[in-house]
Amino acid sequence: MIVVHHLEASRSQRVLWLLEELGLEYEVQRYDRDRKTRLAPPSLRAVHPLGKSPVITDGGITVAETGAIVEYLIGTYGKGRLIPPEGTDERRRYTYWLHHAEGSAMPFLVMKLVFDEMPKQAPFVLKPLMRAIGNKVGDAFLDPNLGANIRFWEDALANSAWFAGDAPTGADIMMSFPIEAANTRGLLRGNYPRLNAFLAAIHARPAWQRALERGGPYPFA
Repeated sequence: MIVVHHLEASRSQRVLWLLEELGLEYEVQRYDRDRKTRLAPPSLRAVHPLGKSPVITDGGITVAETGAIVEYLIGTYGKGRLIPPEGTDERRRYTYWLHHAEGSAMPFLVMKLVFDEMPKQAPFVLKPLMRAIGNKVGDAFLDPNLGANIRFWEDALANSAWFAGDAPTGADIMMSFPIEAANTRGLLRGNYPRLNAFLAAIHARPAWQRALERGGPYPFA
């Protein structure tokens, strides 16, 4: 039995969605975030040394990192589903977006979150300074890079509804989280009809809805 070590309100929601798309049986081991730090609990270190989610166990196999989990599940159980044929342009696009999601997209979103949270966590006397630093970093570095990424995503959907062709793949599952995160932070307001259509399409999928029921509260839904 596949066990998903699922941290609330996290990237592991994508793993549940993938499992539902593949029609696989699985169990969900839930972990709650620390109410003050919002970090994963120490108990996750019993599953993986870094104590991060998502992690899956499949018998004696433990797989961490969302992209690695997606590749493992599709390669082991997909039987050709959710991945384009080898040697095609769609397969090259699939590989690119599978890695772009965490390699290029998420670092800027995480940094944006960190700098936005700095004033909230700082002592009262330091809040104005932390806010000024965060605004400076946002204006000079984070916001331009996030804007460039979002326009890049929008343009990538110009010729197909999905990132690797006319059918959903693991690449779309990977890209769902940064796009949902950007949307929640108000970054998709404006002229991004394709990205908003992408979110509407994935949220309408029965497998996504079943995953949401299994995973519990999810702030990006």
